[in-house]
Amino acid sequence: MNWKKLSSEYLNKHIYFTARKDICEMPDGRIVDPYFVVELPESVCAVAITEDRKIIMVKQYRHPIEEAILELPGGFVDDGESAETAVSRELQEETGYIFTDYVYLGRVAANPGILNNFTSFYLATGGKKVTAQVLDQQEDIEIKLYEIEEVRTMLMGNNIKQALHTACLFYAFDKLDKGKTIRP
Repeated sequence: MNWKKLSSEYLNKHIYFTARKDICEMPDGRIVDPYFVVELPESVCAVAITEDRKIIMVKQYRHPIEEAILELPGGFVDDGESAETAVSRELQEETGYIFTDYVYLGRVAANPGILNNFTSFYLATGGKKVTAQVLDQQEDIEIKLYEIEEVRTMLMGNNIKQALHTACLFYAFDKLDKGKTIRP
């Protein structure tokens, strides 16, 4: 079932966008030339719930779709960093909140037909504002706080456009519906 990679050539190498062209042989001997792969670092996101039971969403402009959209806080995992460490760091950087509890919800591949990375999902609870945002140079993030049921309504109304984040929300709501308690 697996393909054999016959050759690989990098077309672009950048920390957030590495593209390569592979030549592969399928199990039946057919050659696939070219097969393009975009390499990205692993990423994380979290449904982040504050001490007063609000979900933190972030609104930011996404140039590829030329629109400002609501998303969950998250980002890339740095070299040598665990996904759980990364999600904690990203939440504090993007929102200024720290959290008392993290529940791992799962790991998915966004578009395995072309992208090689995975995204790990978390449910973070007990969020407390401790600092101002510490944003990367290209980030302009507006923090939005919503009641839990407001976010569920937005999700079910197809008002959250980031596909990975909708998946994370579905997993988190399932966990919450099955009795995951939120610490006050």
